[in-house]
Amino acid sequence: MDYVSALLPPAVMAVLFIAVIRVIVKTQGGANKAKEDAAVDAALARAEGARPASARSDA
Repeated sequence: MDYVSALLPPAVMAVLFIAVIRVIVKTQGGANKAKEDAAVDAALARAEGARPASARSDA
């Protein structure tokens, strides 16, 4: 029975890792991609607008 207790944690972690990868792959693109891209663009624009003027002129 020691081999079961030794193999169980890695097996559980492997199953969870595969599940996470599947969720990441499934959520890429799709119907919400344009909305997510717009949200990221808006956040970047806000961050760019919040920079001080001296930092913008140096770039």
